[in-house]
Amino acid sequence: MDITTIEGQELTAVEFVADYVRLRFDGPLFTLYDWPHVLLADFSIAYGEPEYRNALCAQIGETVAKAALEEMESLTIEFESGTVIALSLREEDLDGPEAGSYSVDGSGENAEDF
Repeated sequence: MDITTIEGQELTAVEFVADYVRLRFDGPLFTLYDWPHVLLADFSIAYGEPEYRNALCAQIGETVAKAALEEMESLTIEFESGTVIALSLREEDLDGPEAGSYSVDGSGENAEDF
């Protein structure tokens, strides 16, 4: 699955839905069933820690510098600011059979699971 199409695009929305999160870009959409970490310059923030939601939402309007999906390893989205949204895809770190899905056009109809 090629997610490099989000490179050069802005994160336009972070949507918290019950027990998962959606990251919307200028068209593409990630639905993540496990909570990603937010890696800032000096520290990282995980789900449940103070300021987690603020750290994710602070990336709205930021442009993606690099995006990578390594099967069974990790999903990383690095912004021009240096902040990284990272999700481990290792089996021992996942809560279910899929970590999320990616839709190129954002409709969800053509979403590919990972």
